[in-house]
Amino acid sequence: MYKKKSTKINPYFHKLIFYFWFLFIIGISTFISIFYAAFKGYLGSLPNIKDIENSTMKVGSEVYDSNGILLGRFFSENRTLVNYQQLPKDLVNALLAKEDIRFQYHSGIDIKSFLRAIFSLGKKGGGSTISQQLAKLLFTGPSAKNKFQRIHQKLLEWVMAIELEKRYTKEEIITMYYNKFDFLYNAKGIETASHTYFNKKVSDLNLGECAVLVGMLENPSLYNPKNYPFRAKQQRNLVLYQMKKYNFLSIYKYKKEMEKPLKVNFKIQKKDFELLTYYGEFLKKEIQEVLDEHEKKTGQKLNLYSSGLKIYTSIDAKMQNYAEQAVKRHLSQLQILFNRFQKTNKNAPFLNISPEKTNRILMSAMRRTSIYQDLKQKGLTEDQIIKEFKKPQFIKLFTWNGSKRVFMSPWDFIRYQKSIIQAGMLSIESSTGFIKAWVGGVDFNYFQYDHVAKTQRQVGSIFKPILYAAAINELHYNPCTKISNEKFHLGKWTPRNSNGKYGGFLTLKDGLAFSVNTISARLISQMTPSPVIHLAKKMGIESVIPEHPSIALGSADLTLYEMTGAFNTFTNYGTYVKPSILVKIEDENGNLIKEHVDLSRRQVFSEEIGYIMLKLMQGVVKYGTAKRLKTYNLSGDIAGKTGTTNEHSDGWFIGMIPNLTTGVWVGWEDRFSHFESIKLGQGANMALPIWAYYMKSLYKDINLIYHEKLLFHKPKNYQTYWDHCNEIHIKEQNIINEEEKEKEKNSSKEIIDLDDSLNSENNKDYDK
Repeated sequence: MYKKKSTKINPYFHKLIFYFWFLFIIGISTFISIFYAAFKGYLGSLPNIKDIENSTMKVGSEVYDSNGILLGRFFSENRTLVNYQQLPKDLVNALLAKEDIRFQYHSGIDIKSFLRAIFSLGKKGGGSTISQQLAKLLFTGPSAKNKFQRIHQKLLEWVMAIELEKRYTKEEIITMYYNKFDFLYNAKGIETASHTYFNKKVSDLNLGECAVLVGMLENPSLYNPKNYPFRAKQQRNLVLYQMKKYNFLSIYKYKKEMEKPLKVNFKIQKKDFELLTYYGEFLKKEIQEVLDEHEKKTGQKLNLYSSGLKIYTSIDAKMQNYAEQAVKRHLSQLQILFNRFQKTNKNAPFLNISPEKTNRILMSAMRRTSIYQDLKQKGLTEDQIIKEFKKPQFIKLFTWNGSKRVFMSPWDFIRYQKSIIQAGMLSIESSTGFIKAWVGGVDFNYFQYDHVAKTQRQVGSIFKPILYAAAINELHYNPCTKISNEKFHLGKWTPRNSNGKYGGFLTLKDGLAFSVNTISARLISQMTPSPVIHLAKKMGIESVIPEHPSIALGSADLTLYEMTGAFNTFTNYGTYVKPSILVKIEDENGNLIKEHVDLSRRQVFSEEIGYIMLKLMQGVVKYGTAKRLKTYNLSGDIAGKTGTTNEHSDGWFIGMIPNLTTGVWVGWEDRFSHFESIKLGQGANMALPIWAYYMKSLYKDINLIYHEKLLFHKPKNYQTYWDHCNEIHIKEQNIINEEEKEKEKNSSKEIIDLDDSLNSENNKDYDK
């Protein structure tokens, strides 16, 4: 018999067991204590309940035209929110398979995944759940590089994940996560990412595309399909494998999908959706005034770039397109004529200025460029910067046939830019003042400066209707009132007619039709400038108008926005309405924030005076300085006025039909760029054709409300005999005959009219 050998337990083993459980309990207790401290906010501030319950995304505001067409967005983050129903089933399954297979069963923290990540040191995957990842996106931000700071972040993410799970459904958390994630290239959220990488809606994504986007969630830069297609394909295949592993895909479908190539249809979204246009700044100003007023009334602060507003404007996308086409059609041809004359100009595109003056213009333009600012910050001297500007490089150039890459110096590029003919065009609905089309320049990608509301240029003869209205209002004149056309002196000023003809008398109607300077000068001499300026201010002109008689001939520098709004007072029969774009604003839930209420409407002069002025300007079109309109076969009631400034630097035309007022300015970036002769430089040649092309497009479009059958309505007190007082004197008839003979000698495109050109200094001869 063998005796049983007794086994003696090593006392050190008891100690080991004891310390293990002691440390385990201490560790668990410490972990719970730290977690509790984090939960209570003792380890750092946490988002309050309101922030968690309203964890909204930054969503840009959408801008619509008068027919509900999306024009663009204002945004700081290019994001379009989608709901859970819009997410493809494959996109949801891919997310679960790749990131959090037990998502449906945990409450924000997956202990199994957490322990796996701890013991494998992250080699077998991370421990973050979808809820934790969303908490990170919403509240804690990018991972800290410091390990202790990252642990602190992780604790806060756990707390926030649990809080999110309490307040949102699983579907809502998935949707929020997809809407929040940044897929790079300004693609914030899954909808924008779908458009950016595949040029389609998220709801139209196929299985492979879903797998690519889910693969990017791990690291959108590392697995970007645009930059690293091979790496992105491997990541896509990993996602597909995970989907097969968890039975979201059959083996057959998995193998078939793995064999497919990675296809990307990349289309960056910023330029396509952002509202980058000339009227953008004007619209933003109107919107901000409404939002400030809303905050004062309700205390609710809304942000144009992140509150998801719906902004409805008066812009008509079709009319805007017609306006842009009209500008391009005419100016592209006008540019050819201008360039032809510049071939022999050694100082092109400038005329009649010294080399020193030219250098000052170019230096001033150089200092406004971003290149100059960058070189200045690097410490380069002025001479060194100029030297850099004169070094040739490849530059993207604007042409009327599209962009072109050329090898030229930035210095020559500045001179080239100043040779391009510019334009501004504004179209206003008469009765409401709503702006239907706004063209601030020839191409916003190359020329951002707005020539509608910002550019102040000498207005020339288009100021005369305001003068005539003041004379009719103050002096009680009528269209048949005759004014002397004799040469006279007003102090040191001697007004001169552009055709050099004087003598006899002209009616107001003929005086305005032929834009006769002596008539305008005599009118202001009888009134003084003060009542004329007062009337102009009541008609919406806010810029400074010098109190000098020369304003009768248009010496003031005003904007196209001001002048078109003022002329609309005539079309609106004496009532001024401030031109506006904004119709209404709604919040992200469709609640009305503000609807346009016109508080600026005011009666400036009587309906009768408004109609008289329209009749006078109909004479301008029928037989005066705007008679060129006849060549475009436009019928119906049309009133208008041309304007040409000194040395033909600016060409103007404002035309009116009964329900629309449209103003056009044409010129160059600098006044010293211009045509050599009045044949090409007058308003009837530079600006009027744009108006004609635009109106022909409107008339042809049967879906619009602009046509030749519209008539200006006659007030009760209007004296019909005024329509028959425009018999032209024999002398004036001879002038017209002489013009017609001269016209036959010239090309049909170079029609001469009697429009005046003005001097650019207020106290000199503005009647040259």
